[in-house]
Order: sequence, then C-alpha cells, then structure tokens
Amino acid sequence: MTRSIKPTAWALMGVGVLVLTAGAAAFRRAPSAPVAPPPAEVSVLTVAPETVAARYEYVGQAEASRSVEVRSQVTGVIVARPYAEGTDVAKGTLLFRIDPTTYEAAYRSAQARLANAERNLARLKSLLASRAVAQKDADDAQTAFDQAQAAVDQTKKDYDDTSVRAEIAGRVGRARLELGARVTGPGDLLTTVEQVDPIYLNFSPSDQDILRWRRDAATGQLLLPRTMSVQVVLADGTVLSEPGKLNFVDLALQPETGTQQLRAVLPNPKHVLLPGQFVRVRLLGLKIPKAILVPQRAVQQGLGGAFVYLVADSGKVALRNVVATSWDAGAWLIAAGL
Repeated sequence: MTRSIKPTAWALMGVGVLVLTAGAAAFRRAPSAPVAPPPAEVSVLTVAPETVAARYEYVGQAEASRSVEVRSQVTGVIVARPYAEGTDVAKGTLLFRIDPTTYEAAYRSAQARLANAERNLARLKSLLASRAVAQKDADDAQTAFDQAQAAVDQTKKDYDDTSVRAEIAGRVGRARLELGARVTGPGDLLTTVEQVDPIYLNFSPSDQDILRWRRDAATGQLLLPRTMSVQVVLADGTVLSEPGKLNFVDLALQPETGTQQLRAVLPNPKHVLLPGQFVRVRLLGLKIPKAILVPQRAVQQGLGGAFVYLVADSGKVALRNVVATSWDAGAWLIAAGL
C-alpha cells in the first residue's frame, strides 16, 4: 500500500544502456592497452508523496433514458401513419390512426341517448315537485341519465383512442404494422419511442473493484467524491466534453458475472450516443492520497519483479524492489516498496 516517505532520488532506467554503450566505444578505440571507460551519465529525480486521481475505466453501453412501446387501445384497420420512421417527435404527435367509423357512430349514438335521458330526468323532476309522479320514477330517471353519461364517456374515449399518439418526446422507431393492417388491440406493438437526451450509460465494475473501493475508502487510501461523475470515450478515442453523473447503483451483484451494475446519465443534445452503443466509461473524482508516481523509465523489471535504483545521501546507489500498479501518462503508481 502507499506509504508516506521522505523525498527519494533514483537513477532512470537508461543507466544500463548508457553504461553498455560507453564500454563498447572504449573497446573500439583501444588497439593496445585497455582504457577505463568514462563514468556513466545518469539522471536522478526527487519524488514525494502527492494526491493523484485514481483511474478506473469500464466498458459501458448506452441505453435510452425512457422507452415507450406504442400500442392501440382499440381494434381496427390502420388508415394513416403520418410520422416518418427514425425521426424525433414531440409528445402528443399523431403516429397512427385506426379507422374511426364505428367508434364515431357509437359516440354519437351515446350522445343522443344522453340527451334523451337528460330531458326525461328534467321532466320527472318537475312532476315530482308537484307530486305527480312517484319518487321511484325520478330515481330511475336519474340512474338512466348516469348510465347514459358513462356510455358517452366510454365511447368518446374509444373514439379518441383511434388516434394513437406519442406519450413522450423522443425518437420514433420503425412501424411494426403497415397501412391496411388490422390491429387486434393492446397486444399488437405498433412502434417504439425512445428518449435519448439525456441518455443512460450502464457499466459494471467487478466485485474485486467494489471491495477495493470500500477497503481503501475505510482506511483513507482512497478519497471518494460526494457525487460521482463519469467521462465518456467513444470507440474512435473521442472524449466527450460533457461529463455524466452517476444516478443508479444496483442493489445486488449479478451472480453470473460477479459484477454490480452502475448507471450514469449524460446530456446528449446532438444524439452523439445512441441506444446500444458501446463506449468506455471513466470514473472521475476518486483520489489517492500520499501516492508516489515514478517515471516509466525509472522502473525496471528483473527476475524478482519491478525495481528501482535509490540514491542515498552518500551518493551510493541501491536496488529496491517495488510493487508498481496502474500506469498512466508515462508514470507508474508505486503501491509498496518506497
């Protein structure tokens, strides 16, 4: 684990190469007597613990923030489909029209029955005031009126439902049924409307990563932000300038993969990201305190693993085995050994 130490200096990885090159040049220039090679030139660097960004990157997949299946509540033949497939539509846009003939007739008939029931109720109420009819007759008229009103409400709804509209604003998909096809009711999918601004990004850290976060955060070796942000990198290496925000953490691990699903939400006004698209998701805001970064050239590999050369105050050089973990921007993060 990273430990706080005093500033340390060591030679860069190029030492061995420089020494060998100097020795070979001396051998070519010595026809008679051996000549001692000149001292090898090395570079030293003083390092000290610092707080650095922890880098975690995962494969993510874009998902529509809202997705609505468009279905008809009534049966009938499709007589119109005014929208263009694959275009953006506003909420309430007409997508399909079911033949309204029978539903319009039923609505008008219900309106006529309601008007008749209303007149009959008014007549009986006036007669009831003069005790010319029984209370039961007036009550029956009221019931008939209420039933007629309910029939009007239902037939109007059925008539309105012949116009199938978008329930949300978004991008509408291809039509599953064409003009002239008969819709049998809600069981028939007509199309789908997906909202892609904002858009969701799903990614799944492993259980090992999650355990490491918790352990290191508990011991102060990892600093977590109040709000987790993400950076998105496209398949061609393009980094999106607008960060996303973590807005969902699944309650349990996926037993099949040993991962936990996380989800971020990201503005997508230009529709750069599409549902199903794979991207790389980088977590932002995680910090490693008292970290030691060593230039890549200073870390060498031997039979015993990674090592560096340390320069003591006396000028003597000593080999020190280290544990190098993540590598970024030309430097190794040293987890142990210094």
